[in-house]
Amino acid sequence: MSTAHLPPTARETSAEAPWPLRLLNTKIHEYIGRMSPVWVEGQLVQINRRPGASMAFLTLRDTDVDMSMNVAMFARDFDKIATPRQDGAHVVVHAKPTFWVKRGSLQLQAKEIRAVGLGQLLARLEELKRLLAAEGLFAAERKVPLPFLPARIGLICGRDSKAEHDVVVNAKARWPEIDFDIREVAVQGAHAVSEVCAAIEALDRAGNVDVIIVARGGGSVEDLLPFSNERLVRVASACVTPLVSAIGHETDTPLLDYVADFRASTPTDAARRVVPDIGEERRQLRLARTRLDQAIDARLIREGERIAALRDHPLLAHPETLIDRHGEVITSARERLQRQFAHLLTLESERLGALRERIHDLSPATVLERGYAVVRDRTGQVVRRAHQALVGNRYEVIVHQGRLGVAVTAINPEPVGRTEEKS
Repeated sequence: MSTAHLPPTARETSAEAPWPLRLLNTKIHEYIGRMSPVWVEGQLVQINRRPGASMAFLTLRDTDVDMSMNVAMFARDFDKIATPRQDGAHVVVHAKPTFWVKRGSLQLQAKEIRAVGLGQLLARLEELKRLLAAEGLFAAERKVPLPFLPARIGLICGRDSKAEHDVVVNAKARWPEIDFDIREVAVQGAHAVSEVCAAIEALDRAGNVDVIIVARGGGSVEDLLPFSNERLVRVASACVTPLVSAIGHETDTPLLDYVADFRASTPTDAARRVVPDIGEERRQLRLARTRLDQAIDARLIREGERIAALRDHPLLAHPETLIDRHGEVITSARERLQRQFAHLLTLESERLGALRERIHDLSPATVLERGYAVVRDRTGQVVRRAHQALVGNRYEVIVHQGRLGVAVTAINPEPVGRTEEKS
């Protein structure tokens, strides 16, 4: 089929006017063919160099994420490489991206492969360490204490490794009943980071693991690189279960050491730090019991001496002395109270007498005794003013001793004071 009538660009294609696959692949091939050679960093894995073959094939894997690309290189160029050519080698590759039209696959055509120098690795690790520290991943307040006696330990280690043997044997020697959940993983090479991360996350989710130990024996800086990988460090930082790093020898310090809740110098040291020594704990219990017995005995002696001293005290020898002293106080208080009460009675009696005299002076009988009288009409109403009386009516007059019946013959309504003034 001719391509003359096909859309010239991808954006102009449609369901009615599509590109055939060969045209798409050709377009991709042409586009990638315009790319310049590029330096790419990664790990060498799956190296395939067959004797007599003109090409060597390998895979370049990203060091942080699960991503890879096929690489092809002329055998004569591959054999000249001074870089170690084993799986897991950290390298930079100078290559040209190529696209195979028939297979529809992308690969790199390598021209040169160089090892990443140790100095470069250390410088990158130092920079990563600085960045992670600035984020607070290494802060002391993020770390949690290890349990005193874990019921179950999660152990992440290499397959049939000495590190596994060192942790398990030393832990069981210290506490025979200790239980393990062991996850054997790759501890170096291309799959180490992903497998260790997966093991940490699985043990953290398990719910029945009290502490996690990540253990590996010694090795070169390159061998221990997975334990300084940023992804692994972040997974360890997110782990809720207390985590112990036991990588390499005492002088090895991968970044996992900084983010872990506890850093053990070796796998053996991790077992000693995580699991208490049952013999030592029994010895400490015996010592504590001895000290407790001694403390109790000393306390009993001190309290006995205090009791003896109290028994010899004059108050206990003659307790009536204390009673007599308080009796004197009570007697004195009673006398004061009696005097005060008598004085109060006298004052109140005088006050009561004065009130009685005032009441007597103000009583109606006393007023009548002084010559005054009370006038009442036939209804019993008291006559207070002259105009209340009528001439000819009879009224009752109450005097000091007796009553009089009188008839009114005349009425003078003027007040008594004015009448006296006129007279």
